[in-house]
Amino acid sequence: MTQYQNIQQQLLNVPKVWLVTGVAGFIGSNLLEKLLLLNQTVVGLDNFETGHQYNLDEVKTLVDEAQWDRFTFINGDIRDFATCQQVVKGVDYVLHQAALGSVPRSINDPLTTNAANITGYLNMLTAAKEEQVKSFTYAASSSTYGDHPALPKVEDNIGNPLSPYAVTKYVNELYAGVFAKTYGFKTIGLRYFNVFGKRQDPNGAYAAVIPKWTSAMINNEEVFINGDGETSRDFCFVENTVQMNILAATAPDEAKDQVYNVAVGDRTTLNDLYYSIQAALGENGINHTVEPTYRDFRAGDVRHSQADISKAQTQLGYQAEYRILTGISKAMPWYKVFLG
Repeated sequence: MTQYQNIQQQLLNVPKVWLVTGVAGFIGSNLLEKLLLLNQTVVGLDNFETGHQYNLDEVKTLVDEAQWDRFTFINGDIRDFATCQQVVKGVDYVLHQAALGSVPRSINDPLTTNAANITGYLNMLTAAKEEQVKSFTYAASSSTYGDHPALPKVEDNIGNPLSPYAVTKYVNELYAGVFAKTYGFKTIGLRYFNVFGKRQDPNGAYAAVIPKWTSAMINNEEVFINGDGETSRDFCFVENTVQMNILAATAPDEAKDQVYNVAVGDRTTLNDLYYSIQAALGENGINHTVEPTYRDFRAGDVRHSQADISKAQTQLGYQAEYRILTGISKAMPWYKVFLG
């Protein structure tokens, strides 16, 4: 039995109270679904700036009535400290996912990104510390590696940030370290690498590449690739990310005051990604034969990204259960229904 299986069984036997911020978003709603299926009590916070009510509505259809009754939703903003104090009351574990993602968004509007990702994060961190929750796990980012050229990316070696978004995520880690040293409040940061899966929003100017391309292919629209298509990423299926959040939240004290990569430890070029999505759609009865259109590289993007996941494997018992092709195959029926 894996560490993740052990933890799930323990949670079923002794349920806990969880707070998920950004619960109506992509990763937040996947965390909500898993926790409710494990019969946990969940408090969810979201202001619907990037999350959606239909994500919560979908989760409701995937759990039973008794499980759904264990969920309390609060419509609120992490930029309001009183709200943060309210939502942590009586909570065992905090999974802080609320943030404004997207490098381009942060370049276009650094002030709003800073307010959500730094002020909002500090509000949550402070409220959780005051409430003395058992653990605080927060969404960090692979963007923190910045211009550091080495591959794979190892947690202790970072470069200079390349966007306001990357700055905010690095500041989160700095605050976490200070809170551990100053207050003895230890946290875990999870550096996400290009997470994808069901309920990831394909719409809007800042949509992630996999849902955006999948939507375009389903609707027989043009697909744009930034640069020459040889840019590569470590794409991580959302169920790997859910696993890491649960492992981190329940980790022993000696594994805290750390950051961990959340990825599969592999690289896929944008060109390969395009044809993988195309093939998966074909297996679901959707034939898209239009070749992609190439355009300029995007400002603030790094050329290649790949994670070293050995630290997460050793200290948390993480196993990257889903690699990219398996994840795309598993997600595609949802994309077909939602985007078709």
